[in-house]
Amino acid sequence: MPKKTSIFALRTTIGQEKSVAALIEKRMKGNPEADIKAIMAPESLSGYVFIEAPSQREVNMIIAGIPHVRGKVVGKIDIEELDDFLIPKPSTEGINRGDIVEITGGPFKGEKAKVTRIDPDKEDVVLELIESQYPIPVKVHADYVKLVERGEGDRI
Repeated sequence: MPKKTSIFALRTTIGQEKSVAALIEKRMKGNPEADIKAIMAPESLSGYVFIEAPSQREVNMIIAGIPHVRGKVVGKIDIEELDDFLIPKPSTEGINRGDIVEITGGPFKGEKAKVTRIDPDKEDVVLELIESQYPIPVKVHADYVKLVERGEGDRI
């Protein structure tokens, strides 16, 4: 019967989460007795690494001496608390019709545009370039736009 595991939060130096996770992984590979099931360093949560293991003692043994670990293991975390980090949010979330955005990639990089339509299924937005003399609709993936100013439009 497999051992029951828990998720433990580990505080790290901000900006060093991925390197701490990589060092833990390297140490696990060199120690076949280590019983760490998973390591997660979410980009949207600075200063923390989450480790799935059967006990806090197991985590403390594997992290001993690793640089950028700040203090002791914080404690157990419920998996429900990590749902926001495990389930990706759509790129179009937070973008509404009428918003002013800046294009961050592609041939129109750096241009400001107004959102005219949103396709949440494909995660695309249709924009009209603000500085263009003629309103030309441009279809861009939502990953390549950054919100500059909220408009008065509504979500489609």
